[in-house]
Amino acid sequence: MPPEGWSTVRLGDVFKSRRTRGVAGLPTLSVTLHDGLVERDSLERKTDTNLAPEDHLRVEAGDIAYNMMRMWQGASGLARYPALVSPAYVVLKPTPRIDPLFAAYLFKSSRMIYLLWAYSYGLTSDRLRLYFDDFSLIPVDLPPIEEQRRIAEILATWDRAIDTTEKLIVASEAQKKALMQQLLTGEKRLPGFEGKWLAIKLSAAVQVDPETLSEATSPDFGFRYISLSEVADGEVANKLSQMRFGNAPSRARKIVRQGDIIMSTVRPNLQGFAKIRRSDADLVASTGFAVLRATPKADIDFILHWLFSESVSRQLHGLVAGSNYPAVSTKEVKALELYCPPLDEQRAVALRLNIADRNATILRQKLQTLRTEKAALMQQLLTGKRRVNIKEMAA
Repeated sequence: MPPEGWSTVRLGDVFKSRRTRGVAGLPTLSVTLHDGLVERDSLERKTDTNLAPEDHLRVEAGDIAYNMMRMWQGASGLARYPALVSPAYVVLKPTPRIDPLFAAYLFKSSRMIYLLWAYSYGLTSDRLRLYFDDFSLIPVDLPPIEEQRRIAEILATWDRAIDTTEKLIVASEAQKKALMQQLLTGEKRLPGFEGKWLAIKLSAAVQVDPETLSEATSPDFGFRYISLSEVADGEVANKLSQMRFGNAPSRARKIVRQGDIIMSTVRPNLQGFAKIRRSDADLVASTGFAVLRATPKADIDFILHWLFSESVSRQLHGLVAGSNYPAVSTKEVKALELYCPPLDEQRAVALRLNIADRNATILRQKLQTLRTEKAALMQQLLTGKRRVNIKEMAA
């Protein structure tokens, strides 16, 4: 039973198929899974076509286009202006009974994704197609048009907040990158610091692989293992495999302590680097990492930021370029060149960059919260479990 005031219809009752031929002078749009309709030229993987404009389909503002082969994965988008789309797409023209923006959100909901899959036909998942005739048979519960518009307005508010936060994250990361370039090269000095920076090898600032497990280690020695796949975006995964030395992989050899840095030496251009922040005494890393432990001459956070710098990227690229197996040796890690200020300035630089990292982390957490809230709202509003007050909107 639909919620009170809602009606059950089939999608063919509220959408018609538009097969209008394209005309020259309009932009060409492509359907994406996550961003809806976007201009084809903006895609990283551009899809060239030899089709003339009149061989495309035309969409009008308010139409929804979908990819027949991927609609069940959410590949649909709302047109905001007249444009051209692939003739392989289905173009939906909404009737006055459905709000286009509401429909765009509806087609991304979990229940609707299931129905879009259920009404698609094909022998295998990569050949599933949803033609308009089958699309038109899908049943859906719809609220009155005023409630549809209010629901769409609420969800659009969350989307605007998400978009703003995403832009702030991009700006924050760009500012951090510029700050790293200035502070890690001495191009910009923090107030109160002067004096000479020294060009040294990394081995002069840190111990490399200070502790390893020997073959004489007891088979019953237990530890949690950090593999290469468990380091990403400067962090170590929270959940690590528990194992004993006797049945552990042969690569499980490098002991790590709180405050150490683990640096992936396999495909180092992917920057699988992280600082060990947990105090556990039972961590062992793969031999695919170099373990860096600060000496009294270096601040470990300064070293961590330096690892992500353009200087290190250039050095690592030079070492692995053209190699069939992109990896660097312990000897090459020790020989990496570091431009290093006195210890007090290292700490000050690291603190400044840590603050920039914390600001970016706060923004990423906010973004995740907004996405979670939006998903919950979609589930509630698009099913009628939570109703909106149309009278307040009218007032």
